[in-house]
Amino acid sequence: MIIDPLDGVAVFLAVAEHRSFTGAALSLGVTPTAVSKAVRALEARQGVMLFQRTTRRVALTEAGQAVFLRLRPAVSDIADAFAALGGFRDRPMGTLRITAPHGAVEPILGALVPAFRRAYPEVTLEISLDEAIVDLVDAGFDAGIRLGEAVEKDMVAVRLTPEIAWCVVGAPDYFKGRDRPRAPEDLVRHEALHYRFAGSGALHRWRFRRGKRDFLVETKSGLVLNDRQMLVHCAVQGLGLAFVSEREARQPLAQGQLEAFLQPWIPVDSGLYLYFPERSQSQLKLRVFIDMALKLAALPA
Repeated sequence: MIIDPLDGVAVFLAVAEHRSFTGAALSLGVTPTAVSKAVRALEARQGVMLFQRTTRRVALTEAGQAVFLRLRPAVSDIADAFAALGGFRDRPMGTLRITAPHGAVEPILGALVPAFRRAYPEVTLEISLDEAIVDLVDAGFDAGIRLGEAVEKDMVAVRLTPEIAWCVVGAPDYFKGRDRPRAPEDLVRHEALHYRFAGSGALHRWRFRRGKRDFLVETKSGLVLNDRQMLVHCAVQGLGLAFVSEREARQPLAQGQLEAFLQPWIPVDSGLYLYFPERSQSQLKLRVFIDMALKLAALPA
C-alpha cells in the first residue's frame, strides 16, 4: 500500500500553530476528535511522538519542533504557489499550445496570431502546423484547428470558416493538345499531381459525387507532394492536374494561371473548426483565444 507522506501534515501544522487540538479543529473546520486521530496516525506512521499532551496544554516534543521548523517554510512556499494561481484567474497568462494544419494559416492564423500577441503579451503562443490528426490531451495541446469531420465527438467545436469547396485545376499550358475534363471519369486520361498526408502517409483520394453516390477516380501520377502550396505551384507550372480547395488556388485562378473543373461533382467539406476538451475552456488564456478567433473568423455576415 502506498502511503501519502503529506497525509496528516496540515493537521500537524495547525495543532503546532495553535498549541491546541480544539483551536486546530476550529481552523480546519473539523472535530477535535478527528484532529486527535489524524495526529495519532501520523505519529504511528513516523514512529515518533510529536506532541506532549496534558489536560491543560499541548506542546511540541523535540522531534515535533524539529520537523515543524522544517515544514513551516515549505508550507509558506506552497501557500504562495496557490496564491499565484490567482494570476491565471485574473488575466491571461502562461503557454497556449495550438495544433493546426497549414491550410489554417491564410484564413485564420495569419490575422489571429499577431492580434492575439499584441492583446495578450503575457501568453506564450505555441503553434504547431501539422496535417496529422492529433490527440490533444496526449500531445499536450490546449486546442486544435481541423476540418469539422475530423474533430472527435467528445470535443467542443467552434466553426471558424465556411464550408470548403474543392475543384480540379490545371494550367492552360497543360491543356495544349489535351481535352479538358468534362466528367470525373475523364481524369483517367490525364496526369495528376498527388498529395500525401505527412502524418498518416496516405494519399489524398479524389472523391466525387453523382446524385447520392460517392465514388473515387484513380488517377495516374508521376509526382507526389506533401505540401499544399507546392501542389498548387506545380499545377501552375503545367505539370499536371491537382485536386485542391478553391481557396488554395484562389490567386492563380483569378490571374488565369489555372482553370477550375468538375466543381459540381465534388462534395464540399464542413470547414475549419477550433476544438478543445470541454474542461479546457475554463482556462482564461484559452477563453480569450476562442473569443478573438470568433471575432476574426472568416464567416459570412
